[in-house]
Amino acid sequence: MEILKPAMAGTLESSDAQVTVEPGEGKIELSLESSVLNQYGRQIRQTVLETLDRLGVNNARVTVVDKGALDCTLKARVECAVFRSCDASAKNIPWGGAVR
Repeated sequence: MEILKPAMAGTLESSDAQVTVEPGEGKIELSLESSVLNQYGRQIRQTVLETLDRLGVNNARVTVVDKGALDCTLKARVECAVFRSCDASAKNIPWGGAVR
């Protein structure tokens, strides 16, 4: 999928994450801020990058502000932000079907 415009999903509430995607400059640029960065930063980064890969995104600037979200929440937020950025969320998308 191609990122066409900036889009955001999620909140800054506890146990959630706010994911922002924007068109990139030829690669994935991931910026991560987390209240549990020292404990789970590597796992959060891996989950986000794997989700982007499964969606076919290889050119984007991604910002994640994590407040202790579970992996399933991170996947859902990334998926939603990507779909919003390419106007796919207005179509009949099988939510949760693209990311396993």
